[in-house]
Parts: sequence; structure tokens; C-alpha cells
Amino acid sequence: MTAEHTRLAAALRELRAGAGLSLAALAERTAYSKSSWERYLNGKSLPPRQAVQDLCRLANEPDGRLLALWEIAESYWSGRAVAPAPGPPADESPQPHPQDVPPPAGTGRRRLGRRRLLVVLASAYTVIVGGAAALLFLLLPDSEAQENASLPASVPFSLAPECHGAACESRDPMRMICGIDPETFAAYRTATGAHVELRHSKKCGASWARTWGTEIGDRVEVTAGGPTHSVRIGNKDDAATFMYTEMTEVRTGSTVRACFRPASADGERECFEARVGGAAVTSGRGSAP
Repeated sequence: MTAEHTRLAAALRELRAGAGLSLAALAERTAYSKSSWERYLNGKSLPPRQAVQDLCRLANEPDGRLLALWEIAESYWSGRAVAPAPGPPADESPQPHPQDVPPPAGTGRRRLGRRRLLVVLASAYTVIVGGAAALLFLLLPDSEAQENASLPASVPFSLAPECHGAACESRDPMRMICGIDPETFAAYRTATGAHVELRHSKKCGASWARTWGTEIGDRVEVTAGGPTHSVRIGNKDDAATFMYTEMTEVRTGSTVRACFRPASADGERECFEARVGGAAVTSGRGSAP
């Protein structure tokens, strides 16, 4: 389970606990079973977007924050936000650090002894706690007992954005934690029924386009007078969820423009734009490429 999935599960558990909703109540009032809710709340599987919305509705809580967390978790779950970490070239060996000076004679053995002791104590603690948790899980009866043995209601985490302004250009809004409580300052529905939104994060100083209800081969582009960023619907999984472009740097007063290119060869490109911090929105079809 990724850190993003852990954050989502913790937020869902906290919301459920605050609303006093049992697994049975959730199963009775939604389209998802008790066992499904047990998996969602404990992070064993990623909940559908509708399940997150249903929990927010039952808890009488706005769903914006939780849906943003879901989008981040889903992007990592699907692999769209995962980038391999670069490693050193195969022919390079780690170089010694200038400050790696050998310790005075006699001190190394004492430090090594302390480290070994700490490792042994930590290992023993892990075994004891892990064994107790496993035993408790085995002795508990089904999903209702697992409900009471859930992970803690809240897990500390930070939602601070990881970029701002020019540093966000061409970056993934979910991976950079810019998708938490963004503003949707323009929305458009295409002739094919797809939805396109212009999204903006004040904390990140950046905007991007989000789309759903699309077909394989559709493409959405966004620009704010600089580079154009686009996303293409490549398969049925992309068409079944939210897809979003990379971010573009914006400031108050910047005009952001989004264009939708349908997969069909005879379909017209549809564009619309909006001003950051303003209410004016213009739209049209067949705009010049």
C-alpha cells in the first residue's frame, strides 16, 4: 500500500468514526458490502470514487478533500504517477565522503555494540507487537471484529505542496500534492459528452485540465500562454476514470485555455478558456489548431 493510499484510508476511517457509522450501516445505506467497506477502510483495496462520495454524504461532510485524496491514491494505484527513481551508472562506485574519518581507536567497538543492541531490541519489539496483532486478528470473528481491530483512526501526514510557480511547470498535480482542495474555475461539456475542467491551485501557483467521460483516443490540452500540456486517453481504464494534464504556471489574471480533441476523425476541436481570479469564461468549437 502506497503512502497516498494510507492517507486516504486514514481519512476515511476518521470520517466514519466521527459519524458513528458501523460497517453494517454503511452496507445497508450504500451499494457496497460490509466486507468491501472493511477492505476500503483498512487499506486492503482502493475504494471506488462513488464509495468515497457515499461516505461523505452519510457523514454530512463536503467531499472535495476526500475526492482529492482519492485522485492522488488512484493515480499511484494505477501506476500513472509512479516514476522510477534514477540510479547511479553501473560503472560508478560510491565515493567516500570527505567527512568519513575513522573514529578514534576503541570507540568503534563501543558504538557497534550499542547499534547491535538497538537492532536486537527493535527486532524483538517488532516480533512481539507483530505476533500479538496477528494473534488478535486470527482470534477475532469476521468483518465486525475486524472493524474493531482496524488501524488507528488517523495517521499523521503532511499535505504541503511540493512545488510552486515555475517549479510546477510540466509536473504531475497529484504527485506534487497540488490536487488537494483545488479550485475548478471553468467547466465544459463537449459534443461527445466528455467533461473537461480547468483546475487551479493557489498554493502551487499552477493550473491543469481534468477530464472524464471520455473515449479511447480523445485528447485534452491546456496552456496558459507558455508550453502546452496534453493527456491522451489510451485505453478503457483511462476512459473509466479521471485523467489530467501536467501543470502549467499561472498567476492571478492569467488566461488558461483548454482544448478537447475527439478521437473521431470528423470531430471538431472544442476549446474554452478562463481567467485566473475572474469569472469570465468563453467557449467555442472548431478553434484553429
